Amino acid sequence: MIRWLANVPKLVAKTGPLTVQLKQMETHQGLGVLPIAKIPDATANSVCGYCSTGCGLQVQLVDGNPVNVTPRADYPVNLGMACPKGWESIRVLDAADRATVPLQRDRSTNAVREIPWMEAVSHFCRRIKDIQQRYGEDSVAFISTGQIPTEEMAFLGTLAKFGMGIKHGDGNTRQCMATAAVAYKQSFGFDSPPFTYEDFEQSDVLMFIGANPCVAHPILWQRVLRNRRNPVILVVDPRKTETAMAATEHVQAKPKSDLVLLYGLAREVDRRGAVDWEFVNQSTVGYESFREFIEEYTLDRTALETGISTEQLNRVAEHLSNSKRVSFWWTMGVNQSYQGVRTAQAIINLALMTGNIGRPGTGANSITGQCNAMGSRLFSNTSSLVGHHDFSNSEHRQKISQWLEIPEENIPTDTGWAYDQIMDGIDAGKVKALWVIATNTAHSWTDSIRAKRLLAKLDFLVVQDMYTTTETAQKADLILPAAGWGEKEGTFINSERRIGTIKRIAKSPGQALSDFSIFRLIAQEWGCDSLFAKWKRPADVFASLKTISEGMPNDITGIQSYEQLDSVGGIQWPWSSKDQESIGPDREPPRERRLFSDGKFFHPDGKAKFLFESPREMPETPNQEYPFLLLTGRGTVSQWHTQTRTSKSSVLRTLYPSDPYIEIHPDDALRLGIHANDWVLVESPRGRARVQAVVLSTLQVGQVFMPMHDNQTNQLTLQHIDPYSRQPSFKNSIVRIIHEPKSSKSERGIERIGEP
Repeated sequence: MIRWLANVPKLVAKTGPLTVQLKQMETHQGLGVLPIAKIPDATANSVCGYCSTGCGLQVQLVDGNPVNVTPRADYPVNLGMACPKGWESIRVLDAADRATVPLQRDRSTNAVREIPWMEAVSHFCRRIKDIQQRYGEDSVAFISTGQIPTEEMAFLGTLAKFGMGIKHGDGNTRQCMATAAVAYKQSFGFDSPPFTYEDFEQSDVLMFIGANPCVAHPILWQRVLRNRRNPVILVVDPRKTETAMAATEHVQAKPKSDLVLLYGLAREVDRRGAVDWEFVNQSTVGYESFREFIEEYTLDRTALETGISTEQLNRVAEHLSNSKRVSFWWTMGVNQSYQGVRTAQAIINLALMTGNIGRPGTGANSITGQCNAMGSRLFSNTSSLVGHHDFSNSEHRQKISQWLEIPEENIPTDTGWAYDQIMDGIDAGKVKALWVIATNTAHSWTDSIRAKRLLAKLDFLVVQDMYTTTETAQKADLILPAAGWGEKEGTFINSERRIGTIKRIAKSPGQALSDFSIFRLIAQEWGCDSLFAKWKRPADVFASLKTISEGMPNDITGIQSYEQLDSVGGIQWPWSSKDQESIGPDREPPRERRLFSDGKFFHPDGKAKFLFESPREMPETPNQEYPFLLLTGRGTVSQWHTQTRTSKSSVLRTLYPSDPYIEIHPDDALRLGIHANDWVLVESPRGRARVQAVVLSTLQVGQVFMPMHDNQTNQLTLQHIDPYSRQPSFKNSIVRIIHEPKSSKSERGIERIGEP
């Protein structure tokens, strides 16, 4: 492995501005290239870098090197607990396939060669500028992530859009949280999850819709198990998931019938006289129209369209009507849908009409996906102007221009294209260059065969990532080696709006730099570094984000420093300077805070809106040729997204199946002559996959399930999106299954129909 210090003479041989920059990086702390001070037997606190739970971890260091991780007992999120991914978080940093030096691919020979950083950055800027000049402002785009610190997200978004003139940029949070963000913004006036994790422990009824926290967010499930109120647990899911098995009631609705179910339940709650009229009249608008709309969703219609008996519907409605503390929780089963925004708002409507918001144990609560998807939603400068301002609002543009000292003419007047529009732009020949940061489009995007074909169509693909072996990196013309979690500093924002710090507890391998440092190098080579001159380190960006948040619903001007965040166990936004003044300058912020306890929302009139519309037809429905409906989701607690990191841990690998698989109902397996562990061919109109059959009755007849972590799964999925959030639906695609009794283990997962 090539080490950074050994290559300093080679890297600084070239004269010019970049030489100065690289020399500075040798001496300035926090830029991702400094050796860690060797402090024997020390510890460092950090927030976990996997899911949005945001667990506090303590890393043990020996001679400055991380050797072990334990959960923090004093952190208000996890209270001394951690899932397997957290326990193994440092083990994935030393993987053999880490990107350690910039790599350039020669398209004529497909050969890859190592190049110095200065050459890589110069090549990057030169190619992007040339493409912009030749093809115009739509020709370059970037796709970012929910897995880098907030400060790096903000730097990337402002650099790309304000400095480099890249009009179109989005993040992979479009695949997980766009629906929740839009639903909250439309209903509440701002993207504002109202809850705190303490609500898991304070509810009398917890209703999970399209969520499996036992597997996807196990520490949150532990919080449910701490509830001493003997709560009723309702789980709405087409699969009998691990969470559903532990529920009081498993409401096994037909796939994508949840919108009808929620409207039918709202009607039953209204009929039972359980509407909180005082709250509805004082704090909401539109209930009478909503009440008229749901009148047609009778028990009989709801039962017919969802497959749920009227008896069970009545029981669920009784629980929602007769309990004082009801909390509603949803995640990807709702968000990843062609009608996800209205489904999320149907959940919000139930909370509003019963007054279950702003009080302990209540709320319409979206559980976020990635560790910093909330940071992306607020500060990445993609789907909204940095700080969750509005690109189309001239006052907001003036504010950002003034406070970031950016010329107003550099700030776009619209958001640019979303993820799916960028991909369609590549298909149409409009987007010629794509910069991908810390995500794996070739695996994670719907209809991944098409996605790979589109990536191959680009004139220039740049991948900035920790590893060289991701499906997307394998197609890159230029790989920029990036530091990962544990090798840089900054902040994450979790599902409950808690801002926590991550620490640099390990040196990045070889010449890998923090994304922050890479952005600084690009800004300097591009010639726009004067716009970001005051951002010497992540803490400088955080100071700017505090400033631009002033007066916004996410005001964080009261946060003093990273050190304060670490010492108090994170701080939930909003926390303004006025909030801090109200309790005294030396007092710690409250550890748990909910939004809307005063019944005031963020629309100009201070009221929440009831929003609704009729359900739409499923874009694909099973037919004679493709008789099964494919569901996808989390496989096990030890797996994470495209397996880029978790597959590097031998411990985590032992905790999930080694072979790709599909779950199928026993009746369907019997009809097709499939036995447990047989290898089968799964085909959709888009592609095929070889997987092992797992026969069990957790699904209904006619449905099958594959985990999203297998790189074959999205070869089967259809790209169809929600019209409001532009989030894809991964959960409903048609497939057929062909039994191949002679298939051997060695053949598994090889065939990829249509893959370039």
